[in-house]
Amino acid sequence: MVKILLAEDDASMREYLARALQRVGYEVKAVGCGTEAMPLLESESFDLLLTDIVMPEMDGIELAQKAGVLDPAIKVMFITGFAAVALQSGRTAPEAKLLSKPFHLKDLVAEVDRLFQSEDQHGRL
Repeated sequence: MVKILLAEDDASMREYLARALQRVGYEVKAVGCGTEAMPLLESESFDLLLTDIVMPEMDGIELAQKAGVLDPAIKVMFITGFAAVALQSGRTAPEAKLLSKPFHLKDLVAEVDRLFQSEDQHGRL
């Protein structure tokens, strides 16, 4: 089963996204900020880091950079309403998908599915 770590500071959005992904068969652990995500990244293995970019304490870009150091194979998807601002700040983000808010849940699920379907196809080659 694909394991997803969801970092989203908006509690209702976090619960909404986690429930939607769990309903389609993903295992999801959800936290409210990057500093809550780090201990999980250090102690568990995740297939995907799904993170908001703009969060208090540690933003999603910094979280993704640290996650990539801990596990170079982890996939990253950013979800944000501030994509242009956050990504123009001059900091480099790891190779990642970007989903801009507002988005429909089916779009999120489709993007996550696509990340892992392409991996499965390459694995069979």
